[in-house]
This record gives sequence, structure tokens and C-alpha cells, in this order.
Amino acid sequence: MTLSTNAQSAAAPPDASLMRYPMPLLRSLKARAKALKQLTLVAYYAARDARTPWSVRLLALIVAAYALSPIDLIPDFIPVLGYLDDLILIPLGIALVVRLLPAEVLASAREQAQRSAQRPVSWVAAAVIGGVWLLALLLLGWWAYRWMHR
Repeated sequence: MTLSTNAQSAAAPPDASLMRYPMPLLRSLKARAKALKQLTLVAYYAARDARTPWSVRLLALIVAAYALSPIDLIPDFIPVLGYLDDLILIPLGIALVVRLLPAEVLASAREQAQRSAQRPVSWVAAAVIGGVWLLALLLLGWWAYRWMHR
């Protein structure tokens, strides 16, 4: 009797209440990340608009460049602090840029960001860029091999 009870409990699906929590959280985080990406594009397009005041333009360029740059103020490999700059500095910078932008510039930048997000991705261009990087790495490896075996 004990064996069949254990077999039934092992085959039973996990409690649904345990699985409910992570999925909405994950969806919420994905939605926020998508919104942050969209607002980063808004900051970029606002910085390129001639109607944007120069101080806001400079701030928007700095925020967009920092958000899109692989180089961080605090490296990500430092536990906790490495991700805090991404979680705090970028959203605060984007919020400040959005707050300081004139309404017509903000509306125009949102339209441009929306249009660019709907454009198709060019896999051919991605393959060409990847090929160029691969070629550069191979040439660097060849050069290093020849240099070490002189």
C-alpha cells in the first residue's frame, strides 16, 4: 500500500499554486525590459532632434549610450553592485530625460522608436558582421601564433 501511494504521489503534477508566482513575475519583468528598451530608443531619437535643448540632448545621449554600451560603470561580475547600476542608473536617467523633454519632441521620438521597433531584423547584416568579427579573431590568432613562434 505504501509503495502504490508513493508511486501515485511521484506521478502527480506539482502543486499549481507553487507554479503561479514565477510566471507573472517573469512576464512583468519582460514587459518592463521591453518598455525600458523602447524608452532608450526614445532617448536616442530625442537626442537627435534639433528641437531638444542642448542640456537635455547631452543627457539623453549619455543615457542612451550608457544603456546600449557593453561597458558598465560598475562591472557586472561584482556581486549585487554590478547589476545595481543597470537597475537604478539607467531607469532614473531615462525617466529624467523623458521628464525634461518638450511634449512635441517626446511624441515625435516615441513615434520614431515605435517605427524602428517594428522594422524587420536583417539576418544577412548580422551574419556579415559576425563574419567580419570571426575573420578579425582568426587574423589576430594567426598573428599571435606567428609572433610566438619566431
